[in-house]
Amino acid sequence: MSNRAAILWETRGEWTVEPVELADPGPGQILVKVKATGLCHSDDHAVTGDMPVPLPLVGGHEGAGIVEAVGPGVTRVAPGDHVVLIFNPPCGHCRNCGQGRSNLCLNAAQQGYGQQTPFSARGQSVAATGDLGTFADRTVVSERCAIKIDKDVPFAAASLLGCAVTTGWGAAVYLGEVGPGDNVVVVGSGGVGVNSVQGARNAGANLIVVVDPVEFKREQAKTFGATHAVASIAEATELLTELTPGRLADVAILSVGVSSGGLLAETVDLVGPGGIVVITSVTPAASTSLDLSLFQFTLTQKTLRGNVYGGVNVCRDVPLLVDLYRNKHLKLDELITSTYTLDDINQGYADLHSGKNLRGVVLLED
Repeated sequence: MSNRAAILWETRGEWTVEPVELADPGPGQILVKVKATGLCHSDDHAVTGDMPVPLPLVGGHEGAGIVEAVGPGVTRVAPGDHVVLIFNPPCGHCRNCGQGRSNLCLNAAQQGYGQQTPFSARGQSVAATGDLGTFADRTVVSERCAIKIDKDVPFAAASLLGCAVTTGWGAAVYLGEVGPGDNVVVVGSGGVGVNSVQGARNAGANLIVVVDPVEFKREQAKTFGATHAVASIAEATELLTELTPGRLADVAILSVGVSSGGLLAETVDLVGPGGIVVITSVTPAASTSLDLSLFQFTLTQKTLRGNVYGGVNVCRDVPLLVDLYRNKHLKLDELITSTYTLDDINQGYADLHSGKNLRGVVLLED
């Protein structure tokens, strides 16, 4: 089947939109017409080399669309269904899934890129981000990667449930364990961080302090539930010291585009005794150092926690988030600052780097 996709051929190159060949869906697989896909920073990490991936690569792991065809044995969805695509699908029966940690499914987490790629271009196989490849007119994925949604949910809003919303929301609600009256700091309020703000607000947080050097993002964060917004961690420390003497934050979530050991150490210092720090940001794979007072960390009983997909259960939480959206407890449409065509994808990432967008979304043509 003829198709077009945005492909990354080399590190630090640009996405090139060109024809690709797409295999037919095999057993347990489905063909999806992609209608919308978010421009996530994770795909940009492939461009910069911060996240090692095989090349060439069809990008995109945050998408929604319509099932056009199904392969043998498919039971979860049918042609015509609207779906959100999931890059880390749980098997439902491994040890982690059985313990309620389906985001760490032993049969899906850390899956290899491109092991089941349906794409080929220029006479060679092309990998697909997260075995999805949503920077394409169509893709073929496992049926386990599709969560069916009602047809009244706009595709652009639905696409964000594939990564940004779930990752940010879960960072606060599940991994940060934010509860009523807690004080929360979110360092970096882009497309993921601002959803940690929404999660913290819905969980009943008291103070929600956003740290971001970009004024536009600070102002936007207030519309999503932040009580305070400052430009630096130093300002956040001063504010918390004034408003919460001796306590500081209960939860801090690091959500900048590219992190570092030094920034993480500063974020750890924002939480008081018993505080939880959630690392959502990606740090370059070659970075291995962290300058942290282990003495103080131990004696204040702090917790440092990574973030895989927000700790969510996608089969439970995607429908949950849709319900919250319908009842106006969760903002999705407002997350989308700009929309682009597939041909404008490099401009979309330029806008991301310049701080113009909370989330840019590519809308695919019929």
